Amino acid sequence: MAKKEEASNKKSMNIYLFIFLCIITLGLFYLFHKNDKKRSPLREWTDAVLFAVIAATFIRTFFIEAFTIPTSSMEKSLLIGDFLFVSKISYGARVPMTPVSFPFAHHTMPFTETVKSYSEIIKIPYFRLPGLGKIKNNEVVVFNYPMEDFRPVDKQENYIKRCVAIPGDKLEVKQGILYINDKMADMPERMQWKYHVQTDGSDFNPKALMDLQITEGAKISNMGDYELTMTKENAEKVKNFGNVVHIEPMFEKAGVYAEYIFPFDPLRKWNVDNYGPLVIPKKGVQVTLDKASLPLYRRIIEVYEKNKLEVKDGNIYINGAIAQNYTFKMDYYFMMGDNRHNSADSRFWGFVPEDHIVGKAVFVWLSLDNNATSIFNKIRWNRVFVTIGDNKVSSSYFIPVLIIGLGLYFFIGYRKKQKLKK
Repeated sequence: MAKKEEASNKKSMNIYLFIFLCIITLGLFYLFHKNDKKRSPLREWTDAVLFAVIAATFIRTFFIEAFTIPTSSMEKSLLIGDFLFVSKISYGARVPMTPVSFPFAHHTMPFTETVKSYSEIIKIPYFRLPGLGKIKNNEVVVFNYPMEDFRPVDKQENYIKRCVAIPGDKLEVKQGILYINDKMADMPERMQWKYHVQTDGSDFNPKALMDLQITEGAKISNMGDYELTMTKENAEKVKNFGNVVHIEPMFEKAGVYAEYIFPFDPLRKWNVDNYGPLVIPKKGVQVTLDKASLPLYRRIIEVYEKNKLEVKDGNIYINGAIAQNYTFKMDYYFMMGDNRHNSADSRFWGFVPEDHIVGKAVFVWLSLDNNATSIFNKIRWNRVFVTIGDNKVSSSYFIPVLIIGLGLYFFIGYRKKQKLKK
């Protein structure tokens, strides 16, 4: 009990230290510039830049932050080249665990690959400010990749996936179809699978595939076999091509063990298309520990919740004492990409702890097509100001935003002219 109280007090002190440092930084900035009327142009520029850095850092830490989509794991819901905003206040902003860091850099300094952008001289235990709500099923979430143990949690690589299961949910995948609590889950409209397509031996017109935005896959034999990654809607369109003989999703068979699939246990013959059943760990819930359950929970106990775990003479020891059960200290989540056959997600590395959650993806503000041949086609205009929903695909709000922006611009200009006349 004394140890728990001591840990709680230490956590509170570290949080207060972080708040104190923020106040001191802003206070010094204010005192340094107070009543300083005679400033050179260089000083004014320096002040402006310093203020912008402090304000932007505060906003991106506690309110909203910009991210970009680097991989195709969420295609076609989110595309490579999408620039989006992530809300920190949706689930509550996480107080930085390593507050001493270079502004706007994540884990390495700009233009370097190995130089750290942070110092661990001050470490703050996990703490999250109150948010607008909790994570719900099917929300698109940004989180820190939980397998990078060599970095502090908040400096681990940022990933974006769909949260398909929340604490306490029972998850199962049967022949590629996701079930939550024994009911078929809602599928994202633009979710993709790999399909085997058999033609009559003739080739597809590349333009026909590009028109459908089918960008992953290729011909795999001289007999007219193709392996294409597509949405269900596009698969139906391809099925109607005149040279298509047969088409079907490429699901792995049930009962076939994949050694690279979490929890990497030969007794659980799971693969990407046939997975579970699995209950997602929930804070305060107690589970039985034995040889069968340990592969599921070992990393949680050892790494995420920082206990010493040993197996000796057939017994499981936690912090030196024999343990027959374990009670979770945090909530956990299960993440999956909408590009189901091309996504490194929880099926491959397991649960995402609550302290790794960064925020909720809310909308795309810009989208650039790196494959565009013309500068005029570089911007995907139909994806500018697109909101990110749970499963549905939103249309672009670019035109309404443009109209409102132009309206405000002309209104402000009109008001200025009226004041000048007076």
